[in-house]
Amino acid sequence: MTDPVQKVQEALDALHYEGRIIHSDATIFTVDDASKAIGVTPGEILKSLIFMVDEKPWLVLMSGPNRVHSGKVKRLTKGHHVTMASPDYVYEKFGFKIGGVPPVGYPEPLPAIVDEDLWNYDTVWAAAGTDHAFFPVSAEQILGYVKGTRAAVKKEPAPQP
Repeated sequence: MTDPVQKVQEALDALHYEGRIIHSDATIFTVDDASKAIGVTPGEILKSLIFMVDEKPWLVLMSGPNRVHSGKVKRLTKGHHVTMASPDYVYEKFGFKIGGVPPVGYPEPLPAIVDEDLWNYDTVWAAAGTDHAFFPVSAEQILGYVKGTRAAVKKEPAPQP
């Protein structure tokens, strides 16, 4: 299997990305791990999630602390059945393990939804294929790279009584 970081680098090169992939001894497996390793707030971490919409993979890019509201994804995609892809599916289909799933580097472009909260930051930090590699990018750049739809897809916190 191709090196996952190499797949991401090749995708970024094809997109004329001008930054570079950074390798870290510290893991970026969770949002908290990533924010500590990089030295940024959890909101500046870009989570790349794979959802299955009517058995087809979709990329959902979220600001670190946000959780996906699957009903909003269902409405946006006009899907009938929306679930998060299993870690095994993501690895077997794309070669990326959870904690290192990137926004780019797929054999074919995946339809994508991009959390509007990512625009709260000048730079967000995305995994680059493993839980020890990441790269900086703006929300606008990533939206263009994935040819996605900017949308409000986070689950809102329950109101406090």
